[in-house]
Amino acid sequence: MDRRIIHAGLMVSCLLGLGGCINVAAPEEPIVIELNVNIRAEVLYRLAEDASNTIDENADIF
Repeated sequence: MDRRIIHAGLMVSCLLGLGGCINVAAPEEPIVIELNVNIRAEVLYRLAEDASNTIDENADIF
């Protein structure tokens, strides 16, 4: 039982000693997140679907 108390005390003292080593600081430059999103494919798909519907509705014109 005494060994457990000694080991627990050593663990706590080690953790408290390491607690001062961690330093968190904000970066001086702003964080930039570049989101290059390609929406061209979706727009072309919608245009193609719309054109197909228009052709189907006006088959006598085309």
